[in-house]
Amino acid sequence: MEDIEDLLVGSGGAPPGFRLPLNAVGVNPRKKNKAKPSKVSQMNDPPKIPGTQTIYVKTFGCSHNQSDSEYMAGQLSAFGYAISDNPEEGDLWLINTCTVKNPSQSAMNTLITKCKSAKKPLVVAGCVPQGSRDLKELEGVSIVGVQQIDRVVEVVEETLKGHEVRLLNRKTLPSLDLPKVRKNKFVEILPINVGCLGACTYCKTKHARGHLGSYTVDSLVERVKTVIADGVREIWLSSEDTGAYGRDIGVNLPILLTAIVAELPPDGSTMLRIGMTNPPFILEHLKEIAAVLCHPCVYSFLHVPVQSGSDAVLTAMNREYTVSEFRTVVDTLTELVPGMQIATDIICGFPGETDEDFSQTVNLIKEYKFSQVHISQFYPRPGTPAARMKKVPSTIVKNRSRELTSVFEAFTPYNGMEGKVERIWITEIATDGIHLVGHTKGYVQVLIVAPETILGTSAIVKITSVGRWSVFGEVLESLPQVNVKMAPDKVSNQEKHSPCSNQYECCACSKEPEPCSCGPDICGGQIKLDKCTVSKNDSPMENRASKNPIHWFIRKRRNHAQKKLENDIALGLENEQYWAPGGWGFVDRALLVGIFVSFFMIVAVIMHLEFRTLLSK
Repeated sequence: MEDIEDLLVGSGGAPPGFRLPLNAVGVNPRKKNKAKPSKVSQMNDPPKIPGTQTIYVKTFGCSHNQSDSEYMAGQLSAFGYAISDNPEEGDLWLINTCTVKNPSQSAMNTLITKCKSAKKPLVVAGCVPQGSRDLKELEGVSIVGVQQIDRVVEVVEETLKGHEVRLLNRKTLPSLDLPKVRKNKFVEILPINVGCLGACTYCKTKHARGHLGSYTVDSLVERVKTVIADGVREIWLSSEDTGAYGRDIGVNLPILLTAIVAELPPDGSTMLRIGMTNPPFILEHLKEIAAVLCHPCVYSFLHVPVQSGSDAVLTAMNREYTVSEFRTVVDTLTELVPGMQIATDIICGFPGETDEDFSQTVNLIKEYKFSQVHISQFYPRPGTPAARMKKVPSTIVKNRSRELTSVFEAFTPYNGMEGKVERIWITEIATDGIHLVGHTKGYVQVLIVAPETILGTSAIVKITSVGRWSVFGEVLESLPQVNVKMAPDKVSNQEKHSPCSNQYECCACSKEPEPCSCGPDICGGQIKLDKCTVSKNDSPMENRASKNPIHWFIRKRRNHAQKKLENDIALGLENEQYWAPGGWGFVDRALLVGIFVSFFMIVAVIMHLEFRTLLSK
């Protein structure tokens, strides 16, 4: 079927986020059998009222795709549709696709086949139909383009009527103020631009997202204000290349970050995470970016893909930077930002990659020992220049991927954190259903055992043990959230001078007495403390526990059991016997009963002696 142009009423159509009349959507009615349906069928299957059906939403790919799905779910929900993550419940399936790798597209194909077999209406969105609109798998399927997500309601309604709809033409950027249903109510994924300025030879995403298109600083700042008022605790800036932001509208990333940081609550209750950036567009702003990363309300974390440690391979990829320039980015940020954590990506087996090229990549990873490395094998994507290059044999590609993975997994990036006191921001429940997940200023994942009521808050924790992928902590103090704009009279002197609103924080919110390299302007001129570490005696919870022997006993038993659980989780083992509030093991109960029995025996002996003394008198 040919692409159907938008048939807009009037000259300008509708503003982003407003529902267009149904006759504004180009549709292609599906061919139906000429046989008339029986009266019995008509009586048993009455037509449903639009807006009363359940929509199953499935998302593949990056955080930008996740944000698009949340916007589409929000609009559908606003018009009465129920949103479900269970395919069996869905009256219609909405699949948001990713075109980066073959496995993602293969998973999409499998899901489409399953949907067609179940005879469910289907709408496909995302990068696959936008970049490969003539795929055989998309025949007879309704499509929503990446810049048409504000019209998903019309597409769903027409598809439920049996029509096939295709909206792929690029227009203005979708409004940021569309209704949204967040997967995590504490996390706002904020797209700051679409597309990029690069032309990587292996990338299919450029075919879908297109050339760079940036949202204005004012629109993004307004969105930040809105989501903070909604109770969001983490804002993730997302795009195909964050570093390229604004070059099409005469601004740049530091200008945007400075404007956004100015709106973050000074109590540090809402944190900002800067999204992935390629090296070329951050090189000229390294010091400004470092200054923002030093801010107490910004995670000291950045995703900077290198893809290869060989200049020859980078040239073949058309990455527009050298290994030396990547080193400059990493070295500068590590030097200027205390506790800086950098994640990177590697593609193994790119066409033309020699053993020497791969060896240079391995040495680069060994040198920096990154805490996060996303390793993938090269997948030729149709329509890209790299797909026409001579491929490295698949066995060699797999062996290189395994070798690099082994090197990376041998690192112990969190050794030395045990015993440290950190502030963390808690936003989700771990997949084991037992722990809550928080992140330090450096975006290190911390698992804690605590009630779910502290989700969406920050806390002071002591790191009790470390694993390969995360660390485990014990809550020392849960920090109250102070809205300074609403209650200025309740803000302490320290909070007025420092966005880090607790006594344990240094300039960059690290718990080690490190010098601040970002200067007084960025750090808000806060007072630097002489001691940033917290001794055991300084914790009010520790003091209260030490005065009560029963509390002391419970605390010791809990720490012992929790440490055993943490070791098991770190090894990937299941342990069904763990300490949690309301869950006592046999040994715990026996020891506690023993304590109470001994206590009552001592009381009985004392009373007996007193009674005998009275009788003798």
